[in-house]
Amino acid sequence: MASACCKHYTAYDLENWGNFSSFSFNAMVSKQDMADTYQPPFQSCIEEGRATCLMCSYNEVNGMPSCAHHDLLQRARKEWGFKGYITSDCDAVAVIYEDHKYVKSPEDAVANVIKAGMDINCGTYLSQYTQLALGQGKIQEEDINRAVSNLFSVQLLLGLFNGDPAKGNYGNLGREDVCTLEHRNLALDAARQGIVLLKNENNLLPLNRMAVTSLAIIGPSANSSSQLGGDYTGVPCNPTSIFEGLQHYIKTNYASGCGDTRCDSSKGFAEAVRISREADAVVVVAGLDLSQEDEGRDRASLLLPGRQMDLISAVSTASEKPIILILLGGGPIDISFAKVNPRIGSILWIGYPGEAGGQAVADTIFGEFNPGGRLSITWYPESFISVPMNDMSLRPDPSRGYPGRTYRFYTGEVVYEFGYGLSYSNYSYKFILVPDKVVLSTDTNKASPSKRLTSQTLDGIEYMPVDEITSCNHVKFEVPIAVFNHGDMDGSHVIILFGRASAPIRGAPHKTLIGFTRVHTKSSSAVQVSMGIDPCKHFSIVNEHGLKILPLGTYLLMLEGLEHSISIEL
Repeated sequence: MASACCKHYTAYDLENWGNFSSFSFNAMVSKQDMADTYQPPFQSCIEEGRATCLMCSYNEVNGMPSCAHHDLLQRARKEWGFKGYITSDCDAVAVIYEDHKYVKSPEDAVANVIKAGMDINCGTYLSQYTQLALGQGKIQEEDINRAVSNLFSVQLLLGLFNGDPAKGNYGNLGREDVCTLEHRNLALDAARQGIVLLKNENNLLPLNRMAVTSLAIIGPSANSSSQLGGDYTGVPCNPTSIFEGLQHYIKTNYASGCGDTRCDSSKGFAEAVRISREADAVVVVAGLDLSQEDEGRDRASLLLPGRQMDLISAVSTASEKPIILILLGGGPIDISFAKVNPRIGSILWIGYPGEAGGQAVADTIFGEFNPGGRLSITWYPESFISVPMNDMSLRPDPSRGYPGRTYRFYTGEVVYEFGYGLSYSNYSYKFILVPDKVVLSTDTNKASPSKRLTSQTLDGIEYMPVDEITSCNHVKFEVPIAVFNHGDMDGSHVIILFGRASAPIRGAPHKTLIGFTRVHTKSSSAVQVSMGIDPCKHFSIVNEHGLKILPLGTYLLMLEGLEHSISIEL
């Protein structure tokens, strides 16, 4: 058993950008953005995920270090029902004194975090300075008892006091227990499901093995299995590079093109061009690795590193066959040039797929797997780097040319939108027996006398405070959805349901993700799935005071161009 941990709490969106460092950054967040965007993932992690650990982050939040922020830490316990222990990120207590200069001594740092509700730290400050803080009267014995109790209660649940762990059920686990066939198949399934097909002109993919007998594989990451793992990757089990995965299918020829991901020289371009001219099809592996993005390293550009774009353009110009572009990386990449280049027929984003990434990519290229993943982030154009990374605002502000952030509020152009992803199959959808109206009721005992008889208004739009609606649990409903696969291949793909108000509401998002699910559908057949709707959760917004309200009126459920209207009424 293990204790799941929600991290990093909270508004921790910057590592090392410009003159800002995560160790000293002060994230200034409005009540609206805090309640609407930054806090919900942690609330969900605790209330729905039932996590027993919460990790506070390095940064300050509105002038107070996260680990010393009494209001933030206590909210998790008092409002979300958190029952576990709160730990710091590694040395996050030390930076309160050493980087933030928030306190005058290490003992003060320890006293601040313990009084705020932190229980244990990754680092040395608690072990070095807690007794001194106690002796100086800055904390009391009951503070330490509380912290120990929170920690030990979880350890008791995990059975860590049930004798020698080496003699328990998991005491003698070794590599052979990790690298089982079941676990390796799970790694392959995860790698496959994470692949997102961004472009597939003229159905270039999957390749026909009868027509394509040789491949040119280009790119420094193509022949490296280590670069398929992201930050903090464990020891993989028999990892397979993309080059090795494709070798199992077909005759291959390889050229790195660049010395490494930084691609600061064109010396290898000639060989890459040569083998691309000789092959029946060309695969170029480009993108990012940990030299470009990891903990402590923010990217300064959204373009491909160094001369990677030049390499791709040189190969696509020289080859008479369409190019298959494979992109590695954890963040968005502005590949607008490839998106519009007719010589680049297909683009696959694979993230950091792990040990089985090479096989997953090869299976996808040759049609053993039908891709159905979706982008989990918005892919912004390079112009987005003009948005200051230290600006935590989510909503656009035209008065200062601020375009907003995330799919919910961003108003600018995108390379690919959040949730985008293609498949080898064509799918269509149909809503089945979805209600047209939801009627709310209120608890007048909770409302003040001036609010008992009528709703309130925002810019002329009626709304109800969510905490005054007693029927929230009773108005939840299911949305049955028929999914049709019109293609020749079986496929599993992700369907995404969005919602939005039919008329603009000040401060409201363009749309909000309601839910998603992966659906397997056999070729030329249909299945039915169901997704749950909670109007008080999915249609509510947060006002400028950080309070959740539910505007009355018409809302739209949206699924791949399909829409259904629902009226929310009193």
